[in-house]
Amino acid sequence: MFEVFKAYVRRQTTISDEELAILESHAKFKKLRKKQYLLQEGDVCRYHCFIASGLMRTYSVDGKGNEHIIRFATKDWWISDRESLLFGVPSKFNIDAIEESELILFDKDEMKVAMETVPVFGQLVTDILNKSFVINQNRIHEVISSTAEEKYQNFVKRYPDFALRVPQAMIASYLGITPETLSRLRNPKPKK
Repeated sequence: MFEVFKAYVRRQTTISDEELAILESHAKFKKLRKKQYLLQEGDVCRYHCFIASGLMRTYSVDGKGNEHIIRFATKDWWISDRESLLFGVPSKFNIDAIEESELILFDKDEMKVAMETVPVFGQLVTDILNKSFVINQNRIHEVISSTAEEKYQNFVKRYPDFALRVPQAMIASYLGITPETLSRLRNPKPKK
């Protein structure tokens, strides 16, 4: 499983075998079954999680029991609840596996040591967090300013693999539309 992480890091930066061995010494491994939780609302997030295989989602559940998916993540992506992880507060979110998934976990303190001990990894993590910030900023902008059709078209263009692997009800939740609206967008009636 760590081979996937090594390959990922090597694609991003120049790193020695010795430095990768240091990172591996700070890592833990976890397998999740489909629908198994990594994190549940109310728990404190303890790990930075790299996805070696599988597909995950981050979501909240409102008072009426409706799920609101804020993020999907797949192989070679990172997932966690940053607020809970950084500040030690109970999470507002659930993170679970859409597909059977394999994860590499770095607890908060181990990640800090790894970033300090292997500076190129520290820079890589900083770059990833900066990109993540931009992606989240763009997602917020899209949610507040795009039509349902634009959201769906952008989703399919940006994440064609997710459109095939993620159940339609989850895609609708992520887009903030009803499953019926998504069905109409996916199967438009011919114009007369």
